[in-house]
Amino acid sequence: MSPQTIDLKAAAGPAAFDLSLDAIFRPRSIAVIGATPRAGTIGRQILHNLSQYEFTGPLFPVNPNHSVVHSFKCYADVRDIPDPVDLAFIIVPRHVVVPTLEACARKGVRGVVVITSGFKEVGGEGARLEAELLDTVRSSGLRMIGPNSFGIVNTEPAFRLNGTFGKPSPLPGRIALVSQSGALGETILVHAEELGVGFSMFASIGNKTDLSGTDLLQYWGRDPHTDVILMYLENFGDPRRFTRVAREVSRTKPVIVVKAGRTAAGAKAARSHTGALAGRDVSVDALFAQTGVIRVSSIQDMFDVALGFVSGQVPKGPRVCVVTNAGGPGILATDALVAGGLEMATLADETKVALRKELPEQASVENPVDLIASADASRYAAALDLVASDPAVDAVVTIFVPPLMVDAEAVGGRLIETASRHSKPMLNCLMGERHGADWIRKIKRAGLPVYAYPESIALTLSAMERWRAWRARPEGRTPTFDVDVATAAQLVRSAGREALVGARAMQFLECYGIPTVPTGGAKSAQEAVKQARSCGYPVALKLLSPDAIHKSDVGGVRLDLRTDSDVESAFAEIEAGLARHNPNARFDGVCVQAMAAGGTELVVGLTTDPQFGPLVMFGLGGVFVEILKDVVFRVHPLSDRDALEMITQIHGYPLLQGARGRPVIDPALVADVILRVSQMASDLPEIDQIDINPLVAGADRFKLAAVDARIIPQAAVTEMPPGT
Repeated sequence: MSPQTIDLKAAAGPAAFDLSLDAIFRPRSIAVIGATPRAGTIGRQILHNLSQYEFTGPLFPVNPNHSVVHSFKCYADVRDIPDPVDLAFIIVPRHVVVPTLEACARKGVRGVVVITSGFKEVGGEGARLEAELLDTVRSSGLRMIGPNSFGIVNTEPAFRLNGTFGKPSPLPGRIALVSQSGALGETILVHAEELGVGFSMFASIGNKTDLSGTDLLQYWGRDPHTDVILMYLENFGDPRRFTRVAREVSRTKPVIVVKAGRTAAGAKAARSHTGALAGRDVSVDALFAQTGVIRVSSIQDMFDVALGFVSGQVPKGPRVCVVTNAGGPGILATDALVAGGLEMATLADETKVALRKELPEQASVENPVDLIASADASRYAAALDLVASDPAVDAVVTIFVPPLMVDAEAVGGRLIETASRHSKPMLNCLMGERHGADWIRKIKRAGLPVYAYPESIALTLSAMERWRAWRARPEGRTPTFDVDVATAAQLVRSAGREALVGARAMQFLECYGIPTVPTGGAKSAQEAVKQARSCGYPVALKLLSPDAIHKSDVGGVRLDLRTDSDVESAFAEIEAGLARHNPNARFDGVCVQAMAAGGTELVVGLTTDPQFGPLVMFGLGGVFVEILKDVVFRVHPLSDRDALEMITQIHGYPLLQGARGRPVIDPALVADVILRVSQMASDLPEIDQIDINPLVAGADRFKLAAVDARIIPQAAVTEMPPGT
C-alpha cells in the first residue's frame, strides 16, 4: 500500500468484541409482541420487514387475539413460545409495556426493542411509566433500545435483520448509523437507499432510557463489519462518558455527527466574560474537537463525508489536485478546497511536461488541470494517471460535465480503471447528469465516491484531513502542578456569595503559580495613594463593586496614573461614575495596580456547564473580548496538547507570532497558565466561573502577568445580578 493513504480496515485493529449487545443486533430468534394481521399497523410491518429481509432465525408473533399472523403461528404470551427467544420487539399499549418486559425476563429474553411511544416525551404519566420501565429493565438484566424507537437493522448475512416499520430495504455496507429521532431515522434510510449507501447496522434509540448513543458507539467501535459510524443526536446523556468512548473509537474509525440544537442558549446567566461566551453549542464543539469527532451541519453533509471515508482510504495530507473538463466548476472546487483548509498541490515539472504531451494546446496543465470540454475517456485516463502518480498530490478530485459529443459511460469506465491502479483517493464530481444513471451506478458499485457538486467534495476532504491530523497528533498528557490549594480554597470560602476580585483575586492566582502585577486594595483616596506608592508608579485604578461586572462601561478604570494627585482625582471620578450609573450600587473602593509592561492582552477563563462540566476558555482579551469573541473552548480536563492547540486556533494567533511589530509570545508560557486554570476545576469544584482578563503576554516569562481576575464561587451564581 502506498504511504500516501491510510487503510481504514487495517486501522480498525483486532476485533475484540463486546458481546453485551449481541442479543439485540445478532439474535438467533425474535419475538414480535403486538404483531397483528391488520395492514397499515406497526406490528404487522415489523413482522413483514423481518420476514421479507429474510431474517436467518425463527420469528414468533405474539398476540392473544390471533392464532396466525402473516403466515406465522402466533402465541398468546411470549412465555408460551416453546423455543428460546433472544430478542423481542414490543409494540403494545404503553400501560402494558412493563408487564410485557417482566414476561420477557421470565422467558429468558436478553434484549428488547420497545417501539411503543407515549413515555417521557409526552411528560406526566408517560414520564412516570418510563421510570418504572427503567427500573424493570435494570432489575431484570434486560438490555433495551427505546422506548419510542423506529427499530434496528443488521445487514450482516449471518443475521439479515430489518426490524423497522419503514418502507426502505436497507442496503448492506460498512456504515453504522444511530438516530435519536425515529422519524428522521426513516428519512435517513430512504435517502441512503436513493444514494446507494449501505449500512452494517442501524438503530433508532428513541428516548434512550437504557441504551444510549454512547453505548452503540462503543459497540460499533469494536465491530469488525463497521468502518464508519454516523450519529444523529439531539442531546447527550452523559457527555463525560461520551468523551472517553469517542476519543477511543475515533482513533480507529471516523465518527461523524449531526448534533441538533446549535442555537440553544446556555441555561445559566453569565456572570463573567467566559460565561457570556460559553453557549451550549460551544461546549459541543469543544467536546468534538478533543475527541476527534467530525461534526457536520446536515444529514446531506453527513452522507457526503461518509462516502469519502467508506471508500476505505484517507489522504495522507492536505494537497489536492483537481482534474476537470469545465473551467467554472474547477474554480468553484478550488475556492471551496482552499476555504476548507486544504492546499492546491503544486505539480512537479515532469508531471506538467507529460500532461502537455497528452492534452491539446488550449488545455491547462496547472492545478486545476483543465482538459477542456472535448476531453474523452482516454484523455481523462491519461491525465488522472499522471496526476495520481505525482508525489506532491495526496488526493485527486475529478470533475466531469458530460458534453453531447463525449461518451459519458466510457469516461465512467476509465475512471473506475484508473482508480483501481492507484491507492490515492479519487473523489468524483459528476455534474449535469442524473445520479441514478446506469453508468454512474457502476461507478458507485466500484466503491468510488460520487458527488453532484464540488463543494461537497471539499467538505469531505476537509473533514478527512482534520481526522487524519487529529489521529497523527500526540495524545498529550495532563500535568499536575504543585500549588497552594488550601490557601486558594480559603480565599474562595471567604468570598461567600460574592465574587473574589481585586487583590484577593490576585492572591488566589498566585496560589496557583500564575504571575500577577503588584496589587493592593483601597477604600479611600488616601489609601489609594499609599497603595500606589507601594506598587510603584505608574499605576492603574479599577472599580470594586459587585454591581458593575464590566468596569469600563461605568468609567471604572483609570490607567497610567503617575502622581499622587492623579490617583486622588481618579478615585473620586470612579466613585462618582458608579453613582451616576447606578445610585444604589455598592462601592467597595478600588484596586490599585502597577501598570503592566506592554504586550498582547489575552483572556483565560473557566465556566461550569451544567451538562458538560467545567469548560476552559482562551482567546484575545481586553475590554472587547465579548465583541470580538475570538476565543476557543475545551472541556476539562485539558492535556498539554489541548492547551497548545487552543492558542494556535484563535483567529488572532498571528498577533502572538509577532504580526505588525507585536512581541513574539512563547505559546508554552501561555499554555502553562491555561493548564493551571484547568487544574483549578479539579482542585476546587466549588468554583463556578473564572476570568483572567487581561493576561498580558510579552516576549518572555518576565513579561507575562495577570492584570485583572474574577473568581466566582458556585454559591454566588444564584445571588449575583447579571452583568450589564
